[in-house]
Amino acid sequence: MTESLADIDLWDMDQYTEGIPYEQLRRLRAEAPVFHHHDPQQPNGFWAITRHEDVVYVSRNPELFSSAEKTALITELAEEQLAQQQMFMLNQDPPDHTRMRSLVNRGFTPRMIAKLEERIQDTCDEIVAQALAKGEGDFVTLCAAELPLIVIAELMGVPLEDRHKVFDWSNRMVGGDDPEYGVTDEERLGAATEMWAYASALAEEKRKQVKDDIVSKLISPDEEGNVLSELEFDLFFMLLAVAGNETTRNAISGGMYALTQHPDEWKKLKADPGLIPTASDEIVRWVTPVHLFRRTALKDIELSGQTIKKGDKVVIFYTSANRDESVFENPDVFDIAREPNPHVGFGGGGPHFCLGRHLAKLEIECFYRSLITQCDRVELVAEPRRLRSNFIMGIKEMTVRFIPAAS
Repeated sequence: MTESLADIDLWDMDQYTEGIPYEQLRRLRAEAPVFHHHDPQQPNGFWAITRHEDVVYVSRNPELFSSAEKTALITELAEEQLAQQQMFMLNQDPPDHTRMRSLVNRGFTPRMIAKLEERIQDTCDEIVAQALAKGEGDFVTLCAAELPLIVIAELMGVPLEDRHKVFDWSNRMVGGDDPEYGVTDEERLGAATEMWAYASALAEEKRKQVKDDIVSKLISPDEEGNVLSELEFDLFFMLLAVAGNETTRNAISGGMYALTQHPDEWKKLKADPGLIPTASDEIVRWVTPVHLFRRTALKDIELSGQTIKKGDKVVIFYTSANRDESVFENPDVFDIAREPNPHVGFGGGGPHFCLGRHLAKLEIECFYRSLITQCDRVELVAEPRRLRSNFIMGIKEMTVRFIPAAS
């Protein structure tokens, strides 16, 4: 148990290889929901925001809390890196963000996503069948990583045989703090450069032959004649490849781990597939693939009794908000029938609410539908190995055994 609030350290990346520091987050919610936390990268520290209500407030007020000023990333960036990052939609504020979002949103409407459902379900059926044929292995590579890669390839018109390039670039771009990946800044930049060039070439091909797919939508003018520039398209491709790959993969892996730890919930899901939609939301709440995002205060403001000054660094902890006792009944219980479930696993609302949430939910639902249909159960062979990161709550490897359903 942490002895005093001064001992709390939500930055230390090594602890995340053991799991999320829920006890520290619980303590902050109860005693200091807006907590001035030390920062190893700059002397002024940051404000750790841990209650659901405050996370939502910060998310929904971009005129007070900026994503663009110092980006949405917790790490401090050199001026040149900062300028590069501010070109990404993730690190923009309205009105720039609003324009970009309205253009890319056309590819992610429920109607566009619904067109993919049959293909995604077939893909999941194949992935699970192949995993069953193997019998035992790493759940992440056999199942969780494969699905979002195939879906993103499908969405963006990437030839299927290139999907593992996307996986490799994405891992190199976000795995830099994990010594196992051993990624230097040069290699991270190299991955980004390779993905950039790939996106450019892809868009060039698509312009020659426009189809009814998402890339074609993104490179064509909207009703008002607005269109993404070449640079904007390349940046969006990179953002989608990383965000759509890492988050869904970790939600599926973390959900599988939760179901091995709560066998009654697995039985409940098998007995009633109608619970799949609520189960997918509970998986996102429970796992919360993105731990935090950063904002910068644009003016002095009081929040939960603390005065945040203009220019202060503010960090919102989604993992904490998703266990807030004042919002969720029995928040530390994994309950696949949980309703209502106002989790912030897709963000706390506002302009940066997850663009791909319909797609992510569809992928999780289709995957678990295939799994409960084809498997009697999935047994954990070895405890998961987790990513060393205070940003992405990732499982790197998890050996499991697939037990087929009685035919």
